[in-house]
Amino acid sequence: MPLINMPDFAGALLDNFAARGAARVDTPVIQPAAPFLDMAGEDLRRRIFLTESETGESLCLRPEFTIPVCLSHIETATGTPKRYAYLGEVFRQRREGPSEFYQAGIEDLGETATARADARAISDAVGILETLLPGRPLAITLGDQAVFEAVVKALGLPSGWQKRLIQAFGDSAHLDHLLDNLASPQPVSGLPDAVEKPLAAEDEAGLMALIAARMEETGYSTNASRSPREIAARLKEKRALARTRLDGAALLLLREFLTLDLPLNDAASALAGFADAAGLTLGDALTRFEERVAALTRLGLDLSRMTYRAAFGRPLDYYTGLVFEVAEQDEKAVLAGGGRFDRLLTLLGAKQPIPAVGFSLWLDRIEIARSR
Repeated sequence: MPLINMPDFAGALLDNFAARGAARVDTPVIQPAAPFLDMAGEDLRRRIFLTESETGESLCLRPEFTIPVCLSHIETATGTPKRYAYLGEVFRQRREGPSEFYQAGIEDLGETATARADARAISDAVGILETLLPGRPLAITLGDQAVFEAVVKALGLPSGWQKRLIQAFGDSAHLDHLLDNLASPQPVSGLPDAVEKPLAAEDEAGLMALIAARMEETGYSTNASRSPREIAARLKEKRALARTRLDGAALLLLREFLTLDLPLNDAASALAGFADAAGLTLGDALTRFEERVAALTRLGLDLSRMTYRAAFGRPLDYYTGLVFEVAEQDEKAVLAGGGRFDRLLTLLGAKQPIPAVGFSLWLDRIEIARSR
């Protein structure tokens, strides 16, 4: 039995999903932990509830729905395009509110017209919230992981630093810290001599053996954490990256890009102008951005009500393009959020790449908003 009550508008919400061509799918509350630990990102990883099966398999309480829905799609070998809807409890530690709460949403898998699918996801999220909160002005914020990645790559940073910055996208404090380190590299410190010695000697086998022995001594299960090989690789990368310094002009350009914050109807031209002035080629990322804006216009959405922020991302590692959130105007609580995750299904075992976009609704926050 659930510990919390399902919101009274849940039935109407499911009818709304069905009217939008999304078939409801149920997924188990107990999930294999590995996909979330490997793919969901550091922010979620430290907040999930882990357990183990009798055979030692690492399991967790379902912390979100996107990964389980994608796994279900792969396991049932359902063709695409396919729209799934879900509604149920998720379990994860939150800074505010209970650790068990209801989420609902739509995952749109296999639609190759990606600009149209992106626009539909935003339109559906906004339309559903307007139905549940009639007359309430909404604030829609958009970012684009692919545009950020294109800028970082065009600046010619070492691949290790590109990876670090891309993983930090959406976490402004972490990103600022990384940029400060690029401006003034800091020496790697605090490593025990036993670890420093094989690192300095580039003795990867010795380093992995040392890490494995330490994990065995402390009972740190490799099923619920990174493997010795992964930890060794991260230590080596950290050492190499600490010695890298970004050219001052490139750093200035990256910081300038991250300050872009303007109505969406002005964003495509602003990005093109930034790229031209900086001598950067953003290629397909800018083209896809422009196509998405055009698709939103065709759906009749008011772009002046939407804000594009170049530094805006969401704290899940699987996003590849569009990211967005919706809140009430002048309220902090995010009511809906989502984005594009084109690489996720392949990483989860799909034999062919499957484009994907979706969004989630926080039903407890919507319920609070409805009560006001």
